[in-house]
Amino acid sequence: MENNDELKEKLFWKGIWRDFRIPLIVVIFAGICAIIGALLVLFWFIGVTPLGAYGTALIGEWRMHWVVGFVILLCLWELIWVGIPAGLFFGLGGYLWWRNLTPEKKQFFKDREKKETHRKKEYGGGGGFGFFMFLFYCIYLAFDGHYNVPFGNEPYTYWVYAWFLTIMWLLIYIGIPAAIILLIVYFAYWRKKRTPE
Repeated sequence: MENNDELKEKLFWKGIWRDFRIPLIVVIFAGICAIIGALLVLFWFIGVTPLGAYGTALIGEWRMHWVVGFVILLCLWELIWVGIPAGLFFGLGGYLWWRNLTPEKKQFFKDREKKETHRKKEYGGGGGFGFFMFLFYCIYLAFDGHYNVPFGNEPYTYWVYAWFLTIMWLLIYIGIPAAIILLIVYFAYWRKKRTPE
């Protein structure tokens, strides 16, 4: 049996579909077009970029230099051909839709938004740490002289060990200064605060 919140949620979405069917269909269609456009840009970019030998390079021929450049250039092309037009379409469309709503509907959505922000939200974090680690992995490979070396020139164990060495150097360069700073703060501030005078 459904609880009261689930029933309210179903009724809310049924009401949205009933009142805003045409804008929702346009948004769904535009979202599908944006996904198809992003895939077309990806396939086009694979064939025209010298990074990856125009789509003919073997996996072992790839190098970190190509991976980083490929991702950066692909993001820029996706932004130019898909991201900016989609942002303009959805932003302008959302503004026009909101402007044409009745005051009662606007108030209804504002009240619902206030209720939604007070609910507990669960986030699956970790994305920032992964990017941070990848950045330092690239820096480690550059210092080690393997940033522009094909992956197939070294055994896979080199790339795995390099990842663990990156973590080790991060712990040394960030962990040791952090531990020193914490000790200084402890003896200079927290310990004085805890000892009775």
